[in-house]
Amino acid sequence: MEVNQYLEVFIDESKEHLQAINENLLLLEKSPDDLAIVNEIFRSAHTLKGMSATMGYEDLANLTHKMENVLDAIRNHKLHVTAEILDVVFSSIDDLEAMVQDIAAGGAGKRDVTDIVDKLLKIENGETVHADSSAQTEAAPSVSPSSAVKYDEFEYTVIQQSKEQGFTCFEVEVELRADCVLKAARVFMVFEVLEKCGEVIKSTPSTEELESEQFDERFVVTLITQEAANDIESKVKKVSEVERVAVSEFVAQPLDTGEAAKEVAAASAPAPTASVPKKAEKQEEPKPGKQAAVSNKTIRVNIERLDILMNLFEELVIDRGRLEQISGELNNPELNETVERMSRISGDLQTIILNMRMVPVETVFNRFPRMVRQLARDLNKKINLEIIGAETELDRTVIDEIGDPLVHLIRNAIDHGIEMPEERRAKGKREEGTVKLKAYHSGNHVFIEIEDDGAGINKHKVLDKALAKGVVTEEQAASMTDNQIYELILASGFSTADTISDISGRGVGLDVVKTTIESLGGSISIEAAEGAGSTFLIQLPLTLSIISVMLVEVEQEKYAIPLSSIIETAIVKKEDVFNAHTQQVIDFRGKIVPLVFLEKIFEVPKESQEDDFYSIVIVRKGDKMAGLVVDSFIGQQEVVLKSLGNYLSNVFAISGATILGDGQVALIVDCNALIK
Repeated sequence: MEVNQYLEVFIDESKEHLQAINENLLLLEKSPDDLAIVNEIFRSAHTLKGMSATMGYEDLANLTHKMENVLDAIRNHKLHVTAEILDVVFSSIDDLEAMVQDIAAGGAGKRDVTDIVDKLLKIENGETVHADSSAQTEAAPSVSPSSAVKYDEFEYTVIQQSKEQGFTCFEVEVELRADCVLKAARVFMVFEVLEKCGEVIKSTPSTEELESEQFDERFVVTLITQEAANDIESKVKKVSEVERVAVSEFVAQPLDTGEAAKEVAAASAPAPTASVPKKAEKQEEPKPGKQAAVSNKTIRVNIERLDILMNLFEELVIDRGRLEQISGELNNPELNETVERMSRISGDLQTIILNMRMVPVETVFNRFPRMVRQLARDLNKKINLEIIGAETELDRTVIDEIGDPLVHLIRNAIDHGIEMPEERRAKGKREEGTVKLKAYHSGNHVFIEIEDDGAGINKHKVLDKALAKGVVTEEQAASMTDNQIYELILASGFSTADTISDISGRGVGLDVVKTTIESLGGSISIEAAEGAGSTFLIQLPLTLSIISVMLVEVEQEKYAIPLSSIIETAIVKKEDVFNAHTQQVIDFRGKIVPLVFLEKIFEVPKESQEDDFYSIVIVRKGDKMAGLVVDSFIGQQEVVLKSLGNYLSNVFAISGATILGDGQVALIVDCNALIK
């Protein structure tokens, strides 16, 4: 048997144990004399050490052993828990997490931990240590992308074949600014630019490390393209916060280093014969002082298998629509009955498959208590983080994207929102500020609220900055509501911070938050009261794959408008349409709503006669509304959202396409893009 058989289980369980240690350390800080918590941490560390040693990751096992010695001294009353000791233990957890990430990315789990080991030994010996206050919660291993990129045999073959077909292979080295806040978001933007230029075949560090920000400011992307190096360089430089771009043509070298490395790795892999019994032994050992855990019948399934299952079911949904249409046309009672039964069964199957893809938001929320603790210490503030509704479930694809926006919103609440303890005392507030992170379901959406009881938002300061930066004009400012003024802070490059810190104040981040949430089909709104705090409300769809739409017709073409954007439909006489500032509008329940003619937006050739009425779909984006003018309504339907691919990624106001029951393709309208 090979170690690889147990690698996925090892990585998953290591992450679970590290998360448990993180959570219990935060509890220990609040109750330093509670030995039950110390015992829980010790057990998790001991299990992690045993698993690491069995799998042959000695560096991981050794560092865990040193940390275990400190915990052992605490539980034997040789050491007393202090903030300085916890800082060092937290730093060692950062290193352990980085090692596990490296193993997950295909590395050997090696890392220079000399400094942290020295500190742990000093603590064990009763010496005083001062943890480096600059240690960040999201510590990342240093990666040097400037070193020669190594390619495997498959990548090497792809490069050679593409050269034979007239393509060029470039290594694009990108360096982000040192003060970049959301590195993963900027990396995503760079990849988006490069994928429009050609085919990305490799990145160094790997995409997993880039997504989790496990890199310094530089990374290298290998691109196959027909575009010139200067064009690629200028396009990438247009991405915000990119410091430097270097594009060099890749010169093929003989492939021997990669194969040699594989042979060495295979030779050094230890025999895992004892790994399963040892792990089973640990799990069966009952935990003293706690009730035995209830047995839960679960299995680990690779997410790729669920994706394949989802893709197959999406094809089934398309065929179901086709069958329903044929059944309606033939009007055969037996066929109708069979199709109805199949629709019910496939509906139940759809619910089960979507539920299988659901992940509790707890997987994202778990990282925040530790981050808040570090920020509170860095800023000398007292902050209590309350998490409500962590069991709320979201589609895995949404979960993967929502982490970075939430990180920035919480950092923003702590830095801009919560005041210093003295200032809070002067205002008659408790010294300890509260940040509430709440998640809940409502209909087909999940709502996430980030609420703080801090200083709120100074709307006059926001408006002055917006006018100074030219974000709005004097005329626009005069007619803006409070909520519209608050939403100006989501504009690109906008910041009300008087000083720039390593936490906020550069005017980057909130624009990326808004862009990311809207790309997921969601929206963000802000409520605030000066002196009383602010609330950021994020609305997200439960799933991104199968959506409910209203099918409409424009001439001979069919379009799908997501039901989540629709308020209602209406039929309006032409004489009820007014002109205001070269824009046609209607009076809809006392509100002036501008009209958007889809046949003009999508340049649909006009064939039919003019009618005396307009068929209108009223849609909204936050507080703004628009009326989409169509020729006729077809009806409501559940459809499979398909991407248009890289070649059509820039089509205005179209978010994707779907295949209807009769085989026709209907384009899905992006209402957010139409309402500006």
